Amino acid sequence: MNNNPAFEGIQKTIDNNDVVLFMKGNPDTPQCGFSSTVVNILRHLQIPFGSADVLADPELRDGIKSFSNWPTIPQLYVKGEFVGGCDIVTEMYQSGELKDLFAEKGVASA
Repeated sequence: MNNNPAFEGIQKTIDNNDVVLFMKGNPDTPQCGFSSTVVNILRHLQIPFGSADVLADPELRDGIKSFSNWPTIPQLYVKGEFVGGCDIVTEMYQSGELKDLFAEKGVASA
C-alpha cells in the first residue's frame, strides 16, 4: 500500500460502504455531467450508495486517482472492488452487466 496520506481515508470509505461513488459534488447536486450520469444510473437501479465529494478535499481528489490508478472522476466501488468511471458504468448499465454485478455481490436494490 502506498504511503499517500489520503489512502487510509479512501480505504475506510470503501470499507464502510457496499457501494460508494467518488464524485464531483454530491448525489443531490453533482458538479459534473459524468458524476450526474452515474448517480442517475444508481438511482434508476435503486441501489443505495455512499459518496465522497472530491471537490471538497484536494488531497482526496488527487489521492483517489492514485489509489485506483484511474485518471478520471467519478469512480464507482462495489464491495471494495473498483468498477470504473462513467463510460464503463454506463456501458455495464446498458448491457445489463451492472445489475448482474450488484446481484453477484449481494447488493440489493432499495
